[in-house]
Amino acid sequence: MIGGTMEDKEFLITIVGTQRDEDGESDEVELFTTGNFYRAANSWCVAYDESEATGFEGNRTIVEVEDGLRRVTMTRLGNTSSQLIIERGMRHQCTYDTGYGSIIIGVSGDYIHSTLTEEGGELGFGYSLDVNTSLASENTVTITVRQPEN
Repeated sequence: MIGGTMEDKEFLITIVGTQRDEDGESDEVELFTTGNFYRAANSWCVAYDESEATGFEGNRTIVEVEDGLRRVTMTRLGNTSSQLIIERGMRHQCTYDTGYGSIIIGVSGDYIHSTLTEEGGELGFGYSLDVNTSLASENTVTITVRQPEN
């Protein structure tokens, strides 16, 4: 890219998350923001600053999808740091900071799909969360990245 890297360029990011709890109740959240989208080693990264609307104002979130779509890592940096690893067919134990303290949760990856290219695209993934091996929620996330219109 002439005149700067993709990391320097701001992209429009839409995040749609759906959470279904153990009782079958479902909740959907949609977030529109701007952030960075770039290539790092063998992965695509989407990075954005959290806002008051998400409840994590002052934090930065980085979503990294590895080539081969084997693993997505969501890292939140700031006052409430956490990292979730979503890997198809695997269960990872991750530390999640709630803002009131940290808990250990199990994260089991269901699927990962991506159409990300240098122009943007879409990343989707699904995962289940458990606490003390009891299902807490089933989750899906779709992240759409596009260049702003000039």
